Amino acid sequence: MAEPVGIDELLERVRSEIDRIEARAAHEAYEAGDALLVDTRYAALRARDGLIPGALIVERNELEWRLDPWGSHRAPEADSHDLRVVVFCNEGYASSLAVASLRQLGLHRATDVIGGFQAWKEAGLPVLPPGPPGTPA
Repeated sequence: MAEPVGIDELLERVRSEIDRIEARAAHEAYEAGDALLVDTRYAALRARDGLIPGALIVERNELEWRLDPWGSHRAPEADSHDLRVVVFCNEGYASSLAVASLRQLGLHRATDVIGGFQAWKEAGLPVLPPGPPGTPA
């Protein structure tokens, strides 16, 4: 059994193995057709702050099942271990831990955005407004 570790140390360890990217680089990779943007924010945050155009919405508790290319519940976009997946959470913390999990599944190009959705929004990158109440976000 591994020695217990605090979340700050765990996050530091995980991030030391990830080549994290800035929001603008994520946008450029998406525009070039070289990345699948994956928004793991929960519905209340998407409803409050809006959506990233073109991002696949997969809440964190479903991420591994939806992105495992060998999985029976995979999203159609998750067709290869070579897929470059760029994960977003709200501020870029939970997404780093999610990337570590995706890498364990063999998605070796998985990364996350420094600062998450909030950095995307602050960079002035495209954000769709949330839909009317009751609309799935």
